[in-house]
Amino acid sequence: MKVSVIMSTYNAEAWLEKVLWGFSVQTERNFEIIVADDGSRDTTKELIERLRNEIEIPIVHVWHEDNGFQKSQILNKAIVAASSDYLVFTDGDCIPRKDFLKVHVDRREKGYFLSGGYIKLPMAISELILKEDIVEQRCFDLKWLSENGMKSTYKNIKFIASGFLETFLNFMTPTKPTWNGHNASGWKADLAAINGFNQEMQYGGQDRELGERLFNFGLKSKQIRYSAICVHLDHARGYVNDETWKKNFAIRENTKKNKVIKTPIGIDSN
Repeated sequence: MKVSVIMSTYNAEAWLEKVLWGFSVQTERNFEIIVADDGSRDTTKELIERLRNEIEIPIVHVWHEDNGFQKSQILNKAIVAASSDYLVFTDGDCIPRKDFLKVHVDRREKGYFLSGGYIKLPMAISELILKEDIVEQRCFDLKWLSENGMKSTYKNIKFIASGFLETFLNFMTPTKPTWNGHNASGWKADLAAINGFNQEMQYGGQDRELGERLFNFGLKSKQIRYSAICVHLDHARGYVNDETWKKNFAIRENTKKNKVIKTPIGIDSN
């Protein structure tokens, strides 16, 4: 396999199916999909089993029992399960444009990780999108999106940026190329060297903390915000709480202050 795609999910079958159809039409074909499932019900397993017969790309389902928000742990298990030496990370609510993987594969480089973003869709469009809209790439057509209620904003330039404009915007964007779990990629060996995700961390900043340890390890990052395009399907976030944010913030401060490279509770804890 040239690349392994790791996507997280939890009890969101309708969104996950749309994302999997997005990966079914990628121009890069030499890859596998690993669904990192943080304890979903049986209907997620049933969906994956059905789509294995409809999508040519191999799908691996990595699951553990539901124990609250344990995304870091299931992502570490997915890293171990990956058969490729290069890993692309996304979420089960982000539909990739057909050239999404090609961008990650073509721009990978030793000593670097890649960092992208997403374009957030309103709930009405998130629910409207059908398989045909994904296969035909209508959900990346700015005219189609506008006709269906997408608000006009400067951020929509991501849909049409190409060539020199794309390169210029990647270079000029004020957003730092941090590790963004919905659209990031790196070498499996680098992620193993830092012991993967910090499993002490629940929702809020665990992706950034991993990226900060990759920087401490000596890696640099490349900005692909205007190149690797995906749309984010809207949903509620019932797992957010102040206590978790404070705990995660303290861990990140320690990582930065003490130049931590290898998390003590990570891949090897499994």
